[in-house]
Amino acid sequence: MTTLIHWQSQRRADDVHELAIDVKDASVNVLSAPVLLELDAILAEIERNPPKGLIIGSAKASGFIAGADINEFTRLTDGAGARAAIARGQGVLDRLARLDVPSVARIHGFCMGGGLELALACRYRVARADSRLGLPEVQLGIHPGFGGAARLTRLIPPTAAMGLMLPGRLVDARTARRLGIVDTVTEERHLNAAVEDVLKTGAKGRAAAWKIRLLNSAPVRPVLARVMRKRVAARTRPEHYPAPYALIDLWRRAGGSERAMLEGEVESVARLLTGETAQNLVRVFFLRERLKGLARNVGEPFQRVHVIGAGVMGGDIAAWCALQGLDVTLQDRAPEFIAPAIKRAAELFRRRHRDSAMVRAGMDRLTPDLRGDGIARADVIIEAIIEDATAKQDLFRSVETKAKPSALLATNTSSIPLEEIAAVLHQPERLVGIHFFNPVARLPLIEVVEGAASDAGAVARAMAFAGRIDRLPVPVKSVPGFLVNRALMPYLIEAVHLLEGGADAVTIDGAATAFGMPMGPIELADTVGLDICLHVAGVLGARLGAEVPVRLRDLVAAGKLGRKTGEGFYVWKDGKAVKPEAASGARPADLEDRLILPILNTCAAVLGEDVVAEADLADAAMIFGTGFAPFRGGPLHYARARGVDKVRARLAELEQRYGARFRPDPGWGRVGS
Repeated sequence: MTTLIHWQSQRRADDVHELAIDVKDASVNVLSAPVLLELDAILAEIERNPPKGLIIGSAKASGFIAGADINEFTRLTDGAGARAAIARGQGVLDRLARLDVPSVARIHGFCMGGGLELALACRYRVARADSRLGLPEVQLGIHPGFGGAARLTRLIPPTAAMGLMLPGRLVDARTARRLGIVDTVTEERHLNAAVEDVLKTGAKGRAAAWKIRLLNSAPVRPVLARVMRKRVAARTRPEHYPAPYALIDLWRRAGGSERAMLEGEVESVARLLTGETAQNLVRVFFLRERLKGLARNVGEPFQRVHVIGAGVMGGDIAAWCALQGLDVTLQDRAPEFIAPAIKRAAELFRRRHRDSAMVRAGMDRLTPDLRGDGIARADVIIEAIIEDATAKQDLFRSVETKAKPSALLATNTSSIPLEEIAAVLHQPERLVGIHFFNPVARLPLIEVVEGAASDAGAVARAMAFAGRIDRLPVPVKSVPGFLVNRALMPYLIEAVHLLEGGADAVTIDGAATAFGMPMGPIELADTVGLDICLHVAGVLGARLGAEVPVRLRDLVAAGKLGRKTGEGFYVWKDGKAVKPEAASGARPADLEDRLILPILNTCAAVLGEDVVAEADLADAAMIFGTGFAPFRGGPLHYARARGVDKVRARLAELEQRYGARFRPDPGWGRVGS
């Protein structure tokens, strides 16, 4: 056999063959073409000289296998090449599955995508208790293609298998054991013994074969497929995310035949992989990795965080930091302001941790602090009080005298330039913006805002802090609204202009969600709070010359602030907007462009003004901060796909019809074509 580069291979004295994947020059294991080619050669040797058993594990502490090599996806641009690559990978794992030798996957850490497909090709699976397993390929616009769909739907009931694959859900090891995906779960100290035991005695307590055969049978598949499609349709549209629908259709047609499923996987994944949705979602994957790279730690540990302001944002920031293992003190004027934040934190911890001990540990790390004693000990101090420049100045004037010299001073302001806040500080270079997005636990973006006086080291530490709490940082300059709010506000404001022009709210929101936005602008404004929208619109309007609609002012004056008061543009009941039937009148022909093109135009503006350094960073910010249609690859990427000249021309048409708010920004010159 040729010298191995990515695998460690040994035949033990008891004639058990041990393999350990250890991809060269990589921190995590991925199934690249060279890795699979090497495995194929090893399996060919095993076929010629079969051992008594085969164990496949990982030599990396980071985990088993994180999946296929996503970099290779970018090179598969035609159907024939994609089919050939997928078939080669599937063929290697099929060779593993056909071995007339008991095989066990020894799993620890992450076992995802192609990693779980390899494990499923083994006869048995043993997992360390802290493992995470899943087939999340739909998040890249495809579905399993190395045999995972075929094998999982025959190992466990197909309803359970699809319940994992269709949303791309990851599960912990014990859930995987309960589902029947793994045979044994144990702690690290018992892992090797458990592998040896399964290798000798086989699996125990697997799912009933008759039930799996029944659910895969030809008469039952169409019925279940209809149910599955209905559930998927409640979350995603087939024209936006075709992969879940393709997987359901594949199983419906071929679920009774493993060979037909395997062949169907190759054709289906090749077709999806070369489509626009998958290409854009792969782009989004790399944008995420880019932001993670920006968050690399600069070597200074963060352990104590002090948050001032226990409202929704401040309280949720504090809870999130505590969830990530930091010691957090939360300050506000009185106990009644802090209590709701502590209650929400407990709910968050219970959602994230099944273990009650971990919930208690998280709560122990979050301490109410009326007097602000935590300021003196904190490594990071985050201000999250009302959006009032004077109030923030007064606060930081006091904080600066109490904080230790090394502490990072940060404001969560959403619209006020840092220069105004920093003007009262003796050391304005210490202040940066760390702007979270609501809801904090769901939206991963943080805008790290650099003011005119901000020290580069402080900005770097803020980026590293974002990484420490598992958030994605985008560096931006201090201007009104920064990047995301500045780009999002024209979208919300134009929706109100449309209302004032006679369009109804349901039609407006429907146009936005049909484009791919996670929520329509009218419902979003109600959710954020119309008072907050009015305040931000006022700040941006004063500084950028934007018009604030009268309808928005009137609702706020009447105390109709949206979800939090039970009425805004919509009436709200039990936390949900009550939406009537869409009006029967004609939908404006330019409705979608009037909503979406202002976002694109503003992103071009912030790029042209160097608020953000690159178009890719602007795209990443809008995707991870607002949920801007990920399958479109980001607003500026969408503009390039549509044609920058065409977008500018369309904006000019809208300017002629509706006014200067649609005027194409000079920043389009930096977007490219």
